[in-house]
Amino acid sequence: MLYTSEIAGQVAKLLLELKAVRLNPQQPFEWASGWKSPIYCDNRLTLSFPKYRTFIRQSLAAALSDSFGKPEIIAGVATAGIPQGVLVAEQLGLPFVYVRTSAKDHGMKNQVEGLIRPDAYVVVIEDLISTGGSSLKAVEALQYAGFKVKGVASVFTYGFEQANNAFSNVKVPLISLCDYSTLLQVAVEEGYLNASELPLLESWRANPESWGQ
Repeated sequence: MLYTSEIAGQVAKLLLELKAVRLNPQQPFEWASGWKSPIYCDNRLTLSFPKYRTFIRQSLAAALSDSFGKPEIIAGVATAGIPQGVLVAEQLGLPFVYVRTSAKDHGMKNQVEGLIRPDAYVVVIEDLISTGGSSLKAVEALQYAGFKVKGVASVFTYGFEQANNAFSNVKVPLISLCDYSTLLQVAVEEGYLNASELPLLESWRANPESWGQ
């Protein structure tokens, strides 16, 4: 779910302004999964701009504190969730850990890097939620390491039904600062998108696997 509609609109504006989000329904982008997509989202670009980086940091910190209560540890998901997570942990004055996509095959063979405190309450920070698979793998790794996961907070979510169902099935709450619907609305209002293109863009989220085939 969204944190607040006001914050969602502000985040949408800054993502569009920085070209961290690009919309091109006529010439779709291709994801690593092979899906065709009318949107390309690279929230890491916000890290290069102190004003916007600060706004996102403060908004994420407020969102997770209001939604889950202040946790004991912040966890970032490799790779794009790591810098956002560090910023949030600094904002809240909390320890930070990060979760690899898989355990190392050498050394201590860790998947969770940082201070391991069994039974500590943790909130997971993600840059972007698509299907939710990588986020929930990180949640599983944290739970296996002994943490109690209070929820996941992300900068942006596409709002796919399969992601919402996946989080609901494992009873892990998800909040996001901005979502696809808000982004489209703001893109039309700010002149980044023609309203006539909305039906095509909205149809993508309903069936992303076969859209554009």
